[in-house]
Amino acid sequence: MRHRSVTYQDPPIQEATFQALADPTRRAVLDLLRRGSQPAGQIANAFPVSRPAISKHLRLLRRAHLVREHRKGRNRIYQLNPDPLRAVDSWIEQYRVFWASSLNKLKEFVEAEHARETHGQEDEGPRTNRCKSVADPSNSPHQKEGN
Repeated sequence: MRHRSVTYQDPPIQEATFQALADPTRRAVLDLLRRGSQPAGQIANAFPVSRPAISKHLRLLRRAHLVREHRKGRNRIYQLNPDPLRAVDSWIEQYRVFWASSLNKLKEFVEAEHARETHGQEDEGPRTNRCKSVADPSNSPHQKEGN
């Protein structure tokens, strides 16, 4: 029997979005474009990699529809397109719900344990008074009464 791996049937655009976001340089380009549209040369100058490398990153971001390109004279101007990020946010939302629920359950458990311990201590008195110290001579089994 063949080993079958789990695959997801994401739409091609959504898959391209996740792949584009996987690279830290491309995420940094998107962060740069949050401030506003910029020409390719200005984007390239912001990074310590070659212009062809930045061009490749911009091409992948364009294919993922995360940036839009238009020409202004000889320059290619890039601007952020936040629309594909909605799919990412929708996917992440499922995990937000999961973690919020899990953290709420943990909080309830910790509060219940704390309340139980606190109420238990009130019934028994302070912890230090519940156990007699071994060093306390009145605790010695060899202590004779009347001495």
